Amino acid sequence: MISDNLTEAKRVLDSNNLVAIPTETVYGLAGNAYNVEAVEKIFALKKRPHYNPLIVHIATADQLNQVAKAIPEAALTLALEFWPGPLTLVLKKQSIISDAVSSGKDTVAVRVPNHPLTLELLKRLDYPLAAPSANPFGSISPTNAKHVRSYFENHLELILDGGDCERGIESTIIGFENETPVLYRLGSLALEQIEDKIGRVIVKNQNNDASPASPGMLSRHYAPATTTYVTDEIEKLLKAHSDKKIGVLLFQHQLKTVVEHQEVLSTAGDLTEAAKNLYAALHRLDSMKLDLIIAEKLPDTGLGKTLNDKLKRASKSANL
Repeated sequence: MISDNLTEAKRVLDSNNLVAIPTETVYGLAGNAYNVEAVEKIFALKKRPHYNPLIVHIATADQLNQVAKAIPEAALTLALEFWPGPLTLVLKKQSIISDAVSSGKDTVAVRVPNHPLTLELLKRLDYPLAAPSANPFGSISPTNAKHVRSYFENHLELILDGGDCERGIESTIIGFENETPVLYRLGSLALEQIEDKIGRVIVKNQNNDASPASPGMLSRHYAPATTTYVTDEIEKLLKAHSDKKIGVLLFQHQLKTVVEHQEVLSTAGDLTEAAKNLYAALHRLDSMKLDLIIAEKLPDTGLGKTLNDKLKRASKSANL
């Protein structure tokens, strides 16, 4: 059921069942972070490997000490500056956070989401919510309630409808190694904005399929079912696959070449707008029963770095 009924959402969650929740980034598949049964239901429904930790969502920065400890000063600075918002912090966990949530690590990934419906829900609960993206593991993240329904219609009691996600891509993840800030996942908060507040951040978002330090570090992620290539030589790739039914994903300008299925992320050339539209465009292309999706590489600056990272993890290498 798709609804905006918070009373019903609380009832389902209090029963240790799952609810899909809206955030400013993507929709999350949420359960009681303090209840191992609820957490295991998240992994089972998503078919998510247990070595990939979950993000814990809290209502306010004041609740951070309930789930994390030994918090570096730089982390507090970022929390005060960017919460509620699309920033996740990886910190030493309190004992109340189970190994099921943290994948056996001594850390917890935590954030305050910036969506009025979910913030109000969190304030009504006596526990935080563990919530990865509300999609089967590895597939395109959902940015509206209908995307979630297409994945889990017969498996979720409630999808909390908060409209389209404002940001459209996942949160940026920052951890701390010996109190040195480290970027584990590029997201909808640009690295430059973070460094402006706390100085240099070491980038460690390389693929880690064995024991990722945070969500979003696996080599294949965010992927359409349709084979997808990312390239800065679209015309060349179109010619190489001229016998196939193709859709193209473009940053700013439509192709003059006759391609029936074209998705433009931002006619204004705005990377923030492009980020908001990315997953919705991929969902549309993926629903068209194409042979191939060809995505244009975006300008590799600011949020463009994030979008290129998402596309790279969603794609295969192209043989031009």
